[in-house]
Order: sequence, then structure tokens, then C-alpha cells
Amino acid sequence: MITRHRSAAGALALLAALTAGLGTAGPAAASSDGDDEPAQPSPKVELVLDVSGSMRARDIDGKSRMAAAKQAFNEVLDATPDEVQLGIRTLGANYHGDDRKTGCKDTELLYPVAELDRAGRTDAKTAVATLAPTGWTPIGPTLLKAADDLKDDNEERSRRIVLISDGEDTCQPLDPCEVARKISAEGIHLTVDTLGLVPDAKTRDQLSCIAEATGGTYTSVRHTDELSGRVKQLVDRAADPVATPVATEGAAQCTDAPQLKAGVYTDREKFGEHRWYRVDVRPGQELRASVSVGADRAVNKDYGVLLRASTVHGREIVRGSEAGDGRTDVISTGLRYPKPESDDDEGAGDDDGEPAAETVCLQVSNSYSAPSSVKTTPGLPVELAVDLVDAPDEASDVASFGLGNGWWLLGVLILTGFVAGLVWGWLSRWRFAVWRTN
Repeated sequence: MITRHRSAAGALALLAALTAGLGTAGPAAASSDGDDEPAQPSPKVELVLDVSGSMRARDIDGKSRMAAAKQAFNEVLDATPDEVQLGIRTLGANYHGDDRKTGCKDTELLYPVAELDRAGRTDAKTAVATLAPTGWTPIGPTLLKAADDLKDDNEERSRRIVLISDGEDTCQPLDPCEVARKISAEGIHLTVDTLGLVPDAKTRDQLSCIAEATGGTYTSVRHTDELSGRVKQLVDRAADPVATPVATEGAAQCTDAPQLKAGVYTDREKFGEHRWYRVDVRPGQELRASVSVGADRAVNKDYGVLLRASTVHGREIVRGSEAGDGRTDVISTGLRYPKPESDDDEGAGDDDGEPAAETVCLQVSNSYSAPSSVKTTPGLPVELAVDLVDAPDEASDVASFGLGNGWWLLGVLILTGFVAGLVWGWLSRWRFAVWRTN
């Protein structure tokens, strides 16, 4: 997750898998017959929306924060998986006055936690449509109520609160961070994810602290599509098995790099550092990898992340890169490398008779820098997701051609430029001849 003090394990795994288009990228689990598997209890998710007066501000894509939240909720309600029990709670939606004691009790269960059928989705949308920015920001009291909404006797059930707010709690001394720690200590498998709408530094710190205390994630949001997309991701994640990231430590060169299998891995990387990892890919498999780096402290604008796959001899196979400008807390990129079936008839293989695997070196680099007043240790939280799936029968995507190691694209560009130059030159000469004639 993205926190002020700890690893970004929870947040980055999700953003990594979604950005790279990975399949399930969790550690390999023992398989068994589906008939013998006990039915997993349906997860519970409660969306908690700040409806305080500050939500009237019109700074999200030219409309109010409240309008952006309503649009996002409508999209999320349409996309919620059938197996997820979803509820909606508000804070600051009803009390208009100035009495602090009354304002700090202003939280309401707008829609009870339940599985959503068609009628339920319509009812929930109708309830959200009636909301208008009103009062205080009682985050601490609301978290306590939301935790009670999700409690039941099933200890195996996954529970998640998604808190969307644009400001700090106004009901101190009931510290929301302490409330989150209390919830975490109860051991009810409850995670709190927080989203800050156009947050200032204090709001960001408080929401990050809440997420950190429960193993959740914090995300800064400045656009409507970012809000709806992130909430969808979190609701979908509640319905999926949770992959526990494994701590690892990359090396300064591939020969010393740790050997990784399919799974999710966490590390820390210094500002501007390169780290290496190794993955064995057999013929007929496709390597899917993604990396996410979280800015858990203030950083300078304009930065990037590179994920590069190469052979052990240093020849680049394929790469993925992404750049940022300070508008997001996590930056992610990914790559795919399908290795075709081997046509070698020499019988080379390992002791199990399987075709010999190719060792692929994965390089993770970042170009972050920090202001002089910011500590650069420990390094930035990194999460690397690795998956090995069956390669496509027909290699039709860019990765299968080897964008990094093949020259086909460069050749096509050169040929295109040459032909375009000839055509342009001919047209220019023709126009000049016509001009002289006339």
C-alpha cells in the first residue's frame, strides 16, 4: 500500500496487475477438485462517501466533487459483481447547523450491505442521487459505524471499506487513524481503502494513515474517470482471492538477481536505482510482468518507471515504460514476452524431460528525485507481479515480434519514410514545373 512509513504491498499489486493486463498474478496455489472446495463466503464492501459542504467545490473536470462522486457511484453500481455484498454509508449528509457535537454524529447507512440485484442497483442509485453537500466531516465516527455494518459471525469473509473524502476529519479528538488501528486490532479481516478528492497535504497524510493501519491503499484523485476506475478496482479486488506479496531484494546485476516464480513480490528501490530479477520461461509459455513504484513521500515532478526484459547476455527482448508528472501516487508499467514452442529435435531439456527454460532478466528502474528537504531512505516501495501463462497460438501482438530485440519496426519506419520522401519530392518537382510553365 501507499503509506508514509511502510511498504506499498497492498496498493501496488492491484494497480500493477490492472495496468499490465495480467491474469491472476498471485503466488501459485495448490489445485484441487472444484467439488471438494468449500464455498467461499461472499465478500462485503461498504462505500463511504463524504457529503460535507466542501464537496460543493467545482474543481473536478469542470463540475463539483459531489457530481463526480455520484457519476462514479452509478458506474460502480452497474459493474459490481453479483457475488459482492455492497452497501453505502454517508458522512456529513444531513446536519446543516454549527453544533459540533451534533455534526459529529451525522453519519447514515444510505443503502444496507446486501447482494445487488437489478432492483437493488436502481434503489442504490436513487438514494445516491438525492445527496447534497451539507455538513461536517466525521470520519472517525463513520468508520466505527461502517465496521459495525460489516460484522457478522463468518470469520473467513473478506470485508472492505472504501472511504472517499475531500478533507480532514472535523471531529477530533476522535482520531481516525486511531479508529482504523482499533478496527485492525479486532482481527475481522477488514481493510480500509481511502481516496482523496483533490487532497491537500494534511488530508493526504490522514487518509494515508487510515489506509496504512488496516493494510489498505490510499489514492489521490483529481478526475472523474480516475475515481470510478479506482473504486471499481477495489470492489473487484474484494471479489478476488487476495495474493500475499513476498518480500524480495533485487540485485545490481542479473547474475546475482533472485530467481522469481509466478507471484507478487515487494521490494524497496533507491531514487534513480536499477534492480534486477530473474524468471525462467519455458517454450510455449508467455511471461507477463508488471511493476509499480509508489511515491510515499514528496517527490519532484517529471519521473518515470522502466521495466525491461533481456537475455542473460544483455540483449533486450521487450520493455515497458511509463512517465508521470506528480498527479498520481503510483506509477505502473508492464510487458509481455511469449516464448514460442521449441522446434529443436536434439532432445535438450531438464531432468524432467521438459524443454529447457530460458532465463529472462527483468530490470526495474526509476527516475524519481526528491526535494532536498525530503529523506531518500528507505527507498521507494516497489511491487513486481510475475505470471507465466500459455503462450498464444498465433503471436500477433508487438511483444511476440520482439519489439526490443527485433529491427522490423525500425525497418518499416525507414521504408515508410523513404517512400514518403520520394512521393513528396516528386510532387514538389511537379508543382515547380507547373509554376514555371504558367
